[in-house]
Amino acid sequence: MNHDPLKIAAPERVGMSARRLLRIGIAMRREVDEGWMPGAVIAIARHGSLVYHEAFGTRVPETGAVMDKDAVFSIASMTKPMVSVAALCLLEEGRLCLTDPVSKYLPAFSDLSVLAPDAGDELKTVPLRREPTIHDLLRHTSGLSYKKRGSTAAHKIYPGDSITSVETHDGKEFIDLLAKTPLIFQPGTTWEYSLSTDVLGLVLETIEGKTLGEILQSRLWRKLGMSETGFALRGDQRGSYAHALTPCPHTGETFDIHHASDRRQKFESGGGGAVSTAADYLRFCQMLLGGGVLGEQRILSRKTVELMTADHLAPGMGERIASTMDPAATGYGFGLGVAVRGQTGRSALMGSVGDYYWSGVYGTYFWNDPIEDLSVVFMAMVPGPARVRYRQMIRALALQAIID
Repeated sequence: MNHDPLKIAAPERVGMSARRLLRIGIAMRREVDEGWMPGAVIAIARHGSLVYHEAFGTRVPETGAVMDKDAVFSIASMTKPMVSVAALCLLEEGRLCLTDPVSKYLPAFSDLSVLAPDAGDELKTVPLRREPTIHDLLRHTSGLSYKKRGSTAAHKIYPGDSITSVETHDGKEFIDLLAKTPLIFQPGTTWEYSLSTDVLGLVLETIEGKTLGEILQSRLWRKLGMSETGFALRGDQRGSYAHALTPCPHTGETFDIHHASDRRQKFESGGGGAVSTAADYLRFCQMLLGGGVLGEQRILSRKTVELMTADHLAPGMGERIASTMDPAATGYGFGLGVAVRGQTGRSALMGSVGDYYWSGVYGTYFWNDPIEDLSVVFMAMVPGPARVRYRQMIRALALQAIID
């Protein structure tokens, strides 16, 4: 099936209701009018055709500049699935294996330690049972964490997160500092959202001898026609960049988003550094939903996509997604770069068994539903706690429009 999202179809031709899709606009305008979000762009494709692509609200709240469908967003952790796909391209070429230790490519990782379970406030460590692998980086079981995901002595010396660490360290400094910081868990024992994909990006740079941006450009973005996706805003994109409400209407917090400033990334963050548009990211989603192919461009094999979107966590490990990040995601495990639904019930998110998603801390979100042959991309700059609510909202608004 051709999954080119630029082919436009009337919703009813692909089993969706144009009338019920209007509910999306009603809901988004309400959120904008009540001052909870600046604006949003939403793109929906079903059975390989674009059935919905609309913009709401303002792109720059301070000036009132109107949001348009080509607005560029900081997508933060929605960078991770793209880096994961690039790693799987190398897997298909025999250039890495999932069980390869990370130290094969980044020797500084050959002498890691693990924070002792009884460390308390001390930097007490125990020996590593086994080294973290490429598999661990992809499924976030490496033992790494983020600085703000804990208060242990190890967390306190972490090099920030996927956004802040790249502003203060170059790639070598980042790896050297991370290698000296105890892992929070033994590799392979616990799912912990982390700097794993930033490390994976540097593994890819080592293998390819290119920057991560060059790798993604040649393997994904150029082939898929994702012309507005990259790690830095081009000069001609600055007038299309979407800004957040500040301070946050829910918390009063002021957000300092790096693409909205002139701060420079010292290396390209595989965990959170990209910008994109709804249309661009929908192309990426449609490639995955199409079994690794979009139009005439094959990125991955169908079997590799099946591996990527299967649950790779032992029973119970996936519940940390719900307990530490999004309570609505109960019942979701984790694949190679995406959260994966294991059953119809339990989750507060509408969906189907086998659907998969990921999100960005600034408010962006996507999911693919293979059973319904549906891709949805939600782009909004809502860094506050409301972003979790909007994930549930857009799921319900899109899925209620299915009428076949």
